[in-house]
Amino acid sequence: MSTTQSERLRELLEPLVGSQGLDLEEIAVDSVGRKRVLRVVVDSDTGADLDQIADVSRALSAKLDETDAMGPGEYTLEVGTPGAERLLKEHRHYVRAVDRLVKFQLHEGDELVARILQVDDEGLDVEIPGVKGRKATTRRIAFADIDKARVQVEFNRKDKHDKHDKHDERDEQDANDMMEEEEA
Repeated sequence: MSTTQSERLRELLEPLVGSQGLDLEEIAVDSVGRKRVLRVVVDSDTGADLDQIADVSRALSAKLDETDAMGPGEYTLEVGTPGAERLLKEHRHYVRAVDRLVKFQLHEGDELVARILQVDDEGLDVEIPGVKGRKATTRRIAFADIDKARVQVEFNRKDKHDKHDKHDERDEQDANDMMEEEEA
């Protein structure tokens, strides 16, 4: 997809996604044989449920139908969420990942798996799980030191508070989304 088309699509679709209370995270146009697929990834601080995805999909489809943003020819529109092992790129992604286990690749080549405790404008505080009976330790990571960060799926997390919170629900929904994608 050309940068020009990507920018045009983002300018066209971002206000619609925002009006639905969601953030436009990613746009990609892929060719699958003779068909084109427009993939739109949306999210919010509280996640996106199936009704929200359906509503935004209908709104985007109607807007795309009334413009020539996708050019001539048929295409398929797919709207979804970032998935279980989402890549953290923006500040808001880190904020949404508080209390989640994340795999970090740091500039000096180190790899670290830690739970995000707190996020501010300069970086984040993380808790590194203890190994072989050792206590967990905390560490400060500056955003400037992070090459890549990806949320890790935890199916059997032992939570200190033994309650079902929004992160557990998102992991469960993300795992279900992954299984549905694999079945398709």
